Amino acid sequence: MVDPLIPRRSLAAPHQGTQGRNWREQGVRKWRPRQARNGLAGGLGEPSRPLQRRADHRDPDEVFRTYEEFIDPLKGLTYEGLLRTYEDGAGDVDRDFEALNLGTIVDSSPILISIGSNGSSSSSSLVANEAALKKQRTAAWAASPNHVIAFEGTWKIVDDLGILIKRLRGKRPGDENQNNIVSDDCGDREGSNESGGTIEFLERRVVWDENGKGYSTFVKELGVLRGRADNTKSIEEAFDAHMAIGRILYESYLFKEALVSFKQASELQPINFRPRFRAGNCLYILERYREGKEEFSMALEAAELGGNQWSYILPQIHVNLGISLEQDGMILSACEHYREAAMLCPTHFRALKLLGSALFGIGEYRAAEKALEEAIFLKPDYADAHCDLGSALHAIGDNERAIEEFQRAIDLKPSHVDALYNLGGLYMDVGRYHRASEMYGRVLDVCPSHWRAQLNKAVASLGAEETKDAKKALKEAFKMTNRVELHDAIAHLEQLQKHRTKSKGGGVGEVVAFVVVEPFKFKRVDDRTVLMQELARALEIREFQKLTRLNYCDVLLLRKEMNETKMPAFTGSSTREGSFRKAVWEAILRRLLHSLKPETFQGAVKAINQRIFSVLDSRVPCTVDLGMFFAVLAPICGGSFDKRKKIVFDALLWRPANGGGANIRKVDAMEYIRLLRAIYIPSAEPGEVMEEQEETDTFSTISFSEFVEFFDDPESSFGIMNTLVKLETGDRVRQGYHVCSVCQYPIIGYRFKEVKSHFNLCSQCYSEGKVPSSFNQEEYKFKEYGAKYEGATDKSETDDANKERGFETGTYEAEDYGNYDPTPIFYPGDPAPFPHR
Repeated sequence: MVDPLIPRRSLAAPHQGTQGRNWREQGVRKWRPRQARNGLAGGLGEPSRPLQRRADHRDPDEVFRTYEEFIDPLKGLTYEGLLRTYEDGAGDVDRDFEALNLGTIVDSSPILISIGSNGSSSSSSLVANEAALKKQRTAAWAASPNHVIAFEGTWKIVDDLGILIKRLRGKRPGDENQNNIVSDDCGDREGSNESGGTIEFLERRVVWDENGKGYSTFVKELGVLRGRADNTKSIEEAFDAHMAIGRILYESYLFKEALVSFKQASELQPINFRPRFRAGNCLYILERYREGKEEFSMALEAAELGGNQWSYILPQIHVNLGISLEQDGMILSACEHYREAAMLCPTHFRALKLLGSALFGIGEYRAAEKALEEAIFLKPDYADAHCDLGSALHAIGDNERAIEEFQRAIDLKPSHVDALYNLGGLYMDVGRYHRASEMYGRVLDVCPSHWRAQLNKAVASLGAEETKDAKKALKEAFKMTNRVELHDAIAHLEQLQKHRTKSKGGGVGEVVAFVVVEPFKFKRVDDRTVLMQELARALEIREFQKLTRLNYCDVLLLRKEMNETKMPAFTGSSTREGSFRKAVWEAILRRLLHSLKPETFQGAVKAINQRIFSVLDSRVPCTVDLGMFFAVLAPICGGSFDKRKKIVFDALLWRPANGGGANIRKVDAMEYIRLLRAIYIPSAEPGEVMEEQEETDTFSTISFSEFVEFFDDPESSFGIMNTLVKLETGDRVRQGYHVCSVCQYPIIGYRFKEVKSHFNLCSQCYSEGKVPSSFNQEEYKFKEYGAKYEGATDKSETDDANKERGFETGTYEAEDYGNYDPTPIFYPGDPAPFPHR
């Protein structure tokens, strides 16, 4: 879509006379309707033949190719194309106008003629009229809300730039189709249309060879034009020229050069939002999202300072800023801007859709449902909104409506990958495996490299008891991604095939079943073996830690953030002391987890929002206590156990209520433990310390040593930390040839061996109390093995047992299977991790 701020004609031939151009435009506009009435719409009538002048020396096919972009398949030559033919000298507007017998054009608008100081009236009427038309045209442009070209000198620079770009295009082979660029127009006062100020440059077919000689020559000549812009008479004219250069470069897909022009324009007028807005669009296209976010933020600030004059642009800036934030992983901040855009312009259906998608991304499914339904109400054929609404409905358990929404999205767009993929996940969850496999197959038809679809197709085939198809799909997925988990799944599937027994009827029997025993039946050989219940809680915390990647964040970085963050002074009200909006916390998390990819960081934010923010903001909605937040994060960050406890104490001490002393209030310590247990072990009993909380003196304090003793209490506090630290250091150790007797997977992490029956359990099966049904005992005694060498003495007897059951011996190491990708694999059947944007 062509941006209306720079007329398309500016990309054409060199500048021609002002009077001739304006008169020609008025003439063409007047007799075009006459053409339509005479059945000549889209082209000239028989008497005029505007291309006839060049027919004697120019090939008709060449002429058609020259104006191909102005040909409408249904209407013929467009108005812009007709105007271009006259500017190129391919037609005679005077002759064509006279042939239509429309009479003389009379301009009803007044013409103001300015007389010079010498009072001379000897100038010809033609010169006077031309000067008046120039002034009239400039005044009209200056009054335009879009603020297009306002100086005659800018037109000359624009026309010369058009020649340079045309010359550069001539040296570039290939398709120059620009149909997939959408306008970034910031002059749409409605603010509710799909293209108004939004960024949708998802595909860029025009790629310039920046290393070529022609491009380097173009850049040098462009520098000369910029020098001419800098040497104009006034700052306003220089600003006008740089903005025009930037707009034309932007339309020509020369985004890096356009960015330079918009930057120069913003330096000339720092409080003008337009160059900031367009620079942000360029940075987004160049995938420099953080820089684009800064430019949009400055554009928003400048537009807000302009008052009501620029109020129409605010929704579009908010939307573009939200998109840039989301691309950088800042999904909570994006929600705020989408919400603000929807409030400023209630009919902005795209802002509502983006808001719903972002709310889904942070796990607020009910709110997402409402926003997406409102977007669909405003635009019923919005396929992406139907897809995301289906995801939200599936997340809250309304599967029938979810299927309808997914199907509606597919009806509107049969190749909608996200709708097909998410519908397949829904069918998997409800046990319709054949339909799920069909959906994943359609995803692969559209996108053959979609490894998640390939993986889920394997799982769906396995659910449909199509083992051969499942194994084939798993191998294809492994080729695409080289993930260790997929190699393990393939090995597991092969083992299942080996150990299936033939039934009497010739069918395939089931694998040996397991039973879940009561926790009191699980005994420990010694105190080094962890309790089953404690391991279950630690594994749950460890999974959350892996999902958020906080174990990769050094706990000392929390202290750095505390030192750099200004805490408000204590006012005596404990309800809102040190509370900040969620978006502020998201910015802090982004700094702490700066190495994460945006999509991975969004997954971390979603997990933290659902598990931590949902507890911390219960006292003050939409805000989070700063010091308490740091204290809650510290136990699952990286670093030694002692450092983590020290940072917890410092975070509580840093809160305004403690007044900067050496001790913390005991009531704050108890409140912290209560929140910690509610977040990480919600199923545990409150404990004795919680019962004493109401009786605690508000002014009593405790030292660091007292806090550590209080923190390590396994019964009433958070003594599970020791087990969590063990898992962090050993849950990726592969136990060689040992295989879990319940799930049949190679054991990774800690191994638990039953000393009487000599079977092995992985950490997950041990924590769930599962044992093979063939071993029915009154009690089970387990010994824990961490590293592989700890169980070396038991190798012979276990090795023989495994060989009898058909398992191969040996070790499985991550490096044997290619590059390991630390990004967590999503469980088959889950909806797409992030909805379609």
